[in-house]
Amino acid sequence: MNDLSSKVDATEIVHLSIADASRLIAARKLSPVELVSAFLARIEATEERLHAYITVLADEAMAAAKVAEAEIAAGRYKGPLHGIPFAVKDNYHVKGVRTTGGSRLMLDYVADETATTIENLVAAGAILLGKLNTWEYGTGNGEVHPDLPFPLARNPWNTDHFTGGSSTGAGVSVAAGSAMFALGSDTGGSVRLPAAAAGVQGMKATYGVVSRAGILPNCWTLDVAGPLTWTSEDNAIVLETMAGYDPRDPQSLDRPVPPFARGIGTGIKGMTIGVVRDLGEDAPPMQAETAANLAAMEPVLRELGATIVDLTLPATLSEYRLITGAINWGESFSIHEKDFMERHHLMGAALKAKMIAGFHMRAVDYIAAQRRRRELAVATDAAIRSVDAVLAPCTLLAAPTFDDQEILTRFTFGAATSIFNVSGHPAISVANGFDAKGLPTSAQFVGRYFDEATLYRLAHAYEIAANTRAVRPSL
Repeated sequence: MNDLSSKVDATEIVHLSIADASRLIAARKLSPVELVSAFLARIEATEERLHAYITVLADEAMAAAKVAEAEIAAGRYKGPLHGIPFAVKDNYHVKGVRTTGGSRLMLDYVADETATTIENLVAAGAILLGKLNTWEYGTGNGEVHPDLPFPLARNPWNTDHFTGGSSTGAGVSVAAGSAMFALGSDTGGSVRLPAAAAGVQGMKATYGVVSRAGILPNCWTLDVAGPLTWTSEDNAIVLETMAGYDPRDPQSLDRPVPPFARGIGTGIKGMTIGVVRDLGEDAPPMQAETAANLAAMEPVLRELGATIVDLTLPATLSEYRLITGAINWGESFSIHEKDFMERHHLMGAALKAKMIAGFHMRAVDYIAAQRRRRELAVATDAAIRSVDAVLAPCTLLAAPTFDDQEILTRFTFGAATSIFNVSGHPAISVANGFDAKGLPTSAQFVGRYFDEATLYRLAHAYEIAANTRAVRPSL
């Protein structure tokens, strides 16, 4: 397994896609030991600037890489994730490893269980590199304060800029090449927002498709675990392994996992794609370059053979956001009430503000939000089922600098991501260009319930036609 130089420059190993790396590993042109070593070296070279990781499991990763190499040499190749290194947001539990949740309240907590998603990936041969930076408890109010026990993660395209939240380190690690893929969690956009900020692909699957067991909860009825990857094909490979029924998660759906990568590469000719153009008169303004890059996607899709039609959502962005806020505040406070009442002095400003909002949430308002959510889910589904897939805005601007709380909050709470947390539909954030400062812009492809495969087919066709995966951050 040492014939690496004839296939790929060793300095570019960390920029391989999962699909390409797995083909090299299967052909014994790339060793898991070489691959993991390259990523550990990349972490060491970039962490001082990026702060993507909270915990690096270097010894454990190298030991697992040696096992993977021996298995493959013995003819026991497990599939496309065998020997592939990844990292997880630090609200995922790993038995025997501390889970901090990015908080002072959990600095000494060592998990006694491993998240089901991680168990699934490790069983497929994937290799865990470590735990990634996150907003405190994977939650917050949209503001960003340097008052947590770990330095803020920094955007690899420009370290003066925001990384999106709450899966801050996940987007950074994938874009920077310090993890081949990463796992985050999404309550109102917390996989898709950091994916958008970092210029990677982030999937929020249909609610209930991926287990949340072994993940620190933020909001029981909105949380979804999801992968962040450089390409949409990679994303499909990871999600297919992560997904599946889990009796440990009461919201897990007992249904077969389809081959999510089916159809990738077959094109989108004949698809009808509904475009969301209006988020409501009270929606925040969209940055001009973000709007231009979103509009530029339509002729690409038409050229690929899709039909474009207008699609109207049944409510404004602000109403969807209001519903997610009410549900999230109430449920998050119910989860963390004991910590707030007894140790609020250890909480950062953003989490504390959210807990105070939850403390004042009336039961009648929470129930009304859940009832309205069900109504909107039905109405949103009717709109989405009228087409094969939907093209919608994601964030309305590129990642801002850290020095303006109003714009930071607008990036997070003004994004169009929460719409599909309310409805539960699958949605993938896709990179679609850059602004004048060289920061990534994004859009969302949204699909029918349980039709992630169509989204991957669509996202892959677009990224190849528009050549969106050609440029990496310069570090």
